[in-house]
Amino acid sequence: MNKITVVIPNYNGKDYLENCLKALYRQEAGTPPFEVLVVDNASGDGSVERAREWLEEKKESADFSTSVTECRFICLEQNTGFCHAVNVGITNSHAPYVILLNNDTKVKPGYVKALYRTIERHPRAFSVSAKMLMWDRPDLLDDAGDLYNVLGWAFAPGKGKKADGYNRVRRVFAACGGAAIYRRSILEEIGLFDEQHFAYLEDIDIGYRARIYGYVNLYEPRAQVLHYGSASTGSRYNPFKTRTASANNLYMIYKNMPLGQLLWNSPFLALGMFIKWLFFCKKGMGSLYLAGLCDGVKRCMQAEGKAHKVKFQRRYLGNYLRIQMELYGNTISFFFQ
Repeated sequence: MNKITVVIPNYNGKDYLENCLKALYRQEAGTPPFEVLVVDNASGDGSVERAREWLEEKKESADFSTSVTECRFICLEQNTGFCHAVNVGITNSHAPYVILLNNDTKVKPGYVKALYRTIERHPRAFSVSAKMLMWDRPDLLDDAGDLYNVLGWAFAPGKGKKADGYNRVRRVFAACGGAAIYRRSILEEIGLFDEQHFAYLEDIDIGYRARIYGYVNLYEPRAQVLHYGSASTGSRYNPFKTRTASANNLYMIYKNMPLGQLLWNSPFLALGMFIKWLFFCKKGMGSLYLAGLCDGVKRCMQAEGKAHKVKFQRRYLGNYLRIQMELYGNTISFFFQ
């Protein structure tokens, strides 16, 4: 029986998908059995066909020592976004753990085993984030789990710094969905990824939701992966990402903060959005950022957006207070990291 399903959402990943699969087929001895499920978002670049050809060739080779039991493909008829793709993968698998892996990654041989052992050791862990390294500079950190602060900013502490300084397991606000393991039983309790996000901040959102329910998210440095970054949408800051992420952030705040907390944090959030607007103005995308905020407001007011709001429950009051204190602490961390 598979212990893990690795779900790889793919969109026009011809330059990456094959190498991503090759790395998974080179996991070290002792890795628990796992299957791979590629969910393709109507790619038009032949990436799926190329990956299938490589798999057919691999069957004739004995070069791979692997715990992969099967590699399946689900091809969607249109690009439905990251969230829908991973939800399709999750619902089409049955293993107790799900690893989400971007197609523009190359995992190291101990990656799967390290994530599995850590989440097994921590029964209250919803997710475990990997140590993501920059593709062209593997000595530098790309992501070590994500934090979120009272200004409404999600950030990866240590990004661009020497990776050797991030070598201990620790709690994070949320796992980076580009290379993380999730516990299926908790997904069944709190719900899957919110498809209103389409892409961006969906991992912060689901990690936030798990925190409200009293679960924790961890970072495991022994699970290492090279990450190219922004392979599907282009540069780190582009029009699509700027508008989509700003909409998603406002929507995420609305759906996870109860009214009292939202009012309490509103001065900080307004300041954070103003600073972000100035930042994107310098990049010539200030109007796109504001358009995204308008999109976010509209989504919060729509019936489907309201339906996804996490209902306040008094039994989780202590969790809300802990989250609030962490939002303050993460603000300090952002400026002094």
